[in-house]
Amino acid sequence: MSSTSLAQSNTTASALIYSATVDFRHDSILTAIEAMKAQGLSYNIQFDNTEDASWFTDDKLAQYDLLVFLMNTGEVLDNDGQTAFQRYIDKGGNFVGIHAASDCLRNSTFFDKELGSHFDYHPEITNATVDVLDHSHPSTSMLPDQWHVYDEMYNFKSDPRSVGATVVLSANESSYNDPGPRRFNQGTPHPTAWYQEHGAGADVGGVAGRSFYTSLGHTNDTWKDNLFLGHVMGGISWAVQSGTTRATNASALVGSSASSSHSSASTSASPSATTGSIPSATQASTAL
Repeated sequence: MSSTSLAQSNTTASALIYSATVDFRHDSILTAIEAMKAQGLSYNIQFDNTEDASWFTDDKLAQYDLLVFLMNTGEVLDNDGQTAFQRYIDKGGNFVGIHAASDCLRNSTFFDKELGSHFDYHPEITNATVDVLDHSHPSTSMLPDQWHVYDEMYNFKSDPRSVGATVVLSANESSYNDPGPRRFNQGTPHPTAWYQEHGAGADVGGVAGRSFYTSLGHTNDTWKDNLFLGHVMGGISWAVQSGTTRATNASALVGSSASSSHSSASTSASPSATTGSIPSATQASTAL
């Protein structure tokens, strides 16, 4: 399905942004939520957001075509929540992880596979060049061959290609200083953003949806940059068009079953009363 099929249809996909944090908290979380909700109209995607872990039940997750993990840190779900998350993925649910989402649920094997790899460390935030490895993906089609960014260049604990991911962005290591130490083999070229056509977190026999992850997105200014927003929304729009949820497959097990006009999607930047409130973005400790 093409990246414009939702906008050409009368279907609005539903996505849940989950931004709970236990450890470091980014002050750009609220800016990111507002940006995605504002962009949603153009992509026929309605975003809800929550930091309430009790939202992770079979019935509640079944409403959504996509789960977006936004800058989460630490153990943000208990065992019951993780089990519901796993069942959602097994039923064809789609997943997108952004920036520090790779530093949560660190002991979860299924999440590590669905994500692609967990965060290890990053050098100081820096001006850097990111090489675009594949312009054919909707998350990179708008980007220059060499994308100059001010962000954190993440290193990872494993190579996402080992679980079947395709890396589309790579940190150009000659463009910035990283004193290390490197403790894990993350593969080459350096993975910065990637996708999985069939998320590796699904159990054998499950219906694997799509997975997309980008490690960029640290600052408030980044979330106001049109190139970055095109990158993120390109990945999100690609993920919801997997054909494994009701947005694009009426017989799917999860996802929004309602058809609605393009203008009906909610764009409110304030937290939904039914999906929990957002704690203050000033709850930060150490830099990530």
